Amino acid sequence: MEEKEKEKIFSKRVRAGKRTYFFDVKSTRANDYYLTITESRRHPQGDGFIYEKHKMFLYKEDFDKFSEALHDTIQYIKSDLMPEFDFSQYAVKDELEDVGGTELKWE
Repeated sequence: MEEKEKEKIFSKRVRAGKRTYFFDVKSTRANDYYLTITESRRHPQGDGFIYEKHKMFLYKEDFDKFSEALHDTIQYIKSDLMPEFDFSQYAVKDELEDVGGTELKWE
């Protein structure tokens, strides 16, 4: 397979503090598609950082089952375990990070 064929077809990044999640659509040699979900965690080391990555492959025959199980699990946490919790506060924090962060910076 040529290197160009291995490029991601679609990618979505979700920043979550010290973690970043990547949702990447890729293709097989037979022009079939699958999803890779990668969790990248940043850890301090010396003067810099190292990144620990965990990857999961999700194939088309499992898309519906995976999506339904994820949705049901999240809904259970939100409605049964934490019904009083305001999950929308995280959306506001994410928007602030997209425009420069939530911390004050002095220059």
